[in-house]
Amino acid sequence: MIKIAPSLLSADFANMGEATSRLSDWGSDMVHFDVMDGTFVPAITFGPAMCKAIRAYTKLPIDVHIMVEHPETYIEQFKDAGADYLTFHVEADRHAHRTLQAIRKAGMKAGIALNPATPVEMVEYVLSICDLVLVMSVNPGAGGQSFIKEVLPKVEKLKALREKNGYNYEIEMDGGINEATSKLAAASGADILVSGNAVFKADDPKEMIAKMHLAKK
Repeated sequence: MIKIAPSLLSADFANMGEATSRLSDWGSDMVHFDVMDGTFVPAITFGPAMCKAIRAYTKLPIDVHIMVEHPETYIEQFKDAGADYLTFHVEADRHAHRTLQAIRKAGMKAGIALNPATPVEMVEYVLSICDLVLVMSVNPGAGGQSFIKEVLPKVEKLKALREKNGYNYEIEMDGGINEATSKLAAASGADILVSGNAVFKADDPKEMIAKMHLAKK
């Protein structure tokens, strides 16, 4: 089954511990944790201190997505905060290969993210040391946006490159993921789906996650 990573960006900010603890009961596979610095993207959200705080509320892997300038400066902070995955944007880093190496050396899984307008070619030469490649299906910076279907060929290309070269990275999609778009993402080859509003605002989040788990069938 495909993995589902609910995004805490859509949770109740006043009750983050409770929101995080519910994810296991709902059948989630990971916790997606969005970090925004107000520079790379307009909004400001969470940081390492919040990550460390929610770590106590779940045994699920914490999938940290940093939408920040100078991502290399955050590696040790998120390692100490208990992150399992650390994904940064290729558009924000002149030395992506070095940053990926540093994340792995710190003991986390290393991911690289692509904005909707960024081609796969921007990361093709670092794929051998990626544990995860995140394809943004909205423009980063805010929840509740509509799915950009034009990015689906990027997922297909990443899947083909993985098979051709024997790479091991997972392919993640983030943005506008709901019951309908999860099927499009899964059909293109995504392994992990990040979903915020569709999960946290569902009448029955457990049922919604169960439906998304079946998107690949």
